[in-house]
Amino acid sequence: MRSTPPEPFHPDLKAARWLPLVSAGPRKLWMFRLSPPGIRPDPAVDVTTVPFTGPGGAMPYRVFRPTPGSAGTAPVPALLWIHGGGLILGAPQQDDASNLALSRGLGIAVFSASYRLAPEHPAPAALDDLVAGFRELVARADEFGIDPERIAVGGASAGSGLAAALAQRLLDEGGPQPVFQLLVYPMLDDRTALRDDVDPRHMRLWSPESNRFAWSAYLGPDADASGIRSSVVPARREDLTGLPPAWIGVGTLDLFHDEDVEYARRLQEAGVPCELNVVPGAFHGFDAVFRRAGVSRAFHAEWARVLRQAFGLDDHARTAG
Repeated sequence: MRSTPPEPFHPDLKAARWLPLVSAGPRKLWMFRLSPPGIRPDPAVDVTTVPFTGPGGAMPYRVFRPTPGSAGTAPVPALLWIHGGGLILGAPQQDDASNLALSRGLGIAVFSASYRLAPEHPAPAALDDLVAGFRELVARADEFGIDPERIAVGGASAGSGLAAALAQRLLDEGGPQPVFQLLVYPMLDDRTALRDDVDPRHMRLWSPESNRFAWSAYLGPDADASGIRSSVVPARREDLTGLPPAWIGVGTLDLFHDEDVEYARRLQEAGVPCELNVVPGAFHGFDAVFRRAGVSRAFHAEWARVLRQAFGLDDHARTAG
């Protein structure tokens, strides 16, 4: 693997030079876990909090659904979205803005999942919660007015790493499968935490130090071991055959760049359709910090494009017409 070379930020992201690179650790974890406020609802989207039942008990999901009359009466596709936070922090409402935009723009339902966090709940607790959540979502499809055969999984950072792990486990266990994986700068490989050739000068938001702490918290005593369970670290899985089609987006200044490009290559070699979008001069979480920047808008437009294609929304619209 190559190290991240020094290069300037994308022209739309030049202000990032003033952002600090803060590292998460056991003494600072409480600060990062402060819950963000939820977004105000949109007239075209019904936003509610719905309890789902997981191995750890009731888990609150943020649910975004087109309001009655705004998307017809037919069942709509659904995206099971998984928030980021390095497996150690984060909450469903942190992605309210993008989830609401996807629901409104595509006329789909978005379910922003909760899951237990490390280090209090090491692997596979988070994945167990999400497997249960996906299955419950399928079982309650009629209640939510969604099409159980058009459910995608996705997320950002650790959330998209969990989405990849979720797709792998669902494939192994059988039953209903997601139709697509939307993987936004996914955290896929604990071995990145072992690298000593990473240049962090232009990295932002997620540092090598944070990555080491997060993977150690998640994997517990298995961290840094040669026998890491591939079932909880997506990049360690040897056979990627049969997984759902995927889209992977990552910036060249992201700590996860190399592992994401490699995972995309391996998916393609395994015969899994995978589109890779590498954004020059973009750092981890750039679209969340500079949401109105042109490069961020274009990045989010790609999410909408690939989900529209995965759900066959244009085809369904023509059929309905």
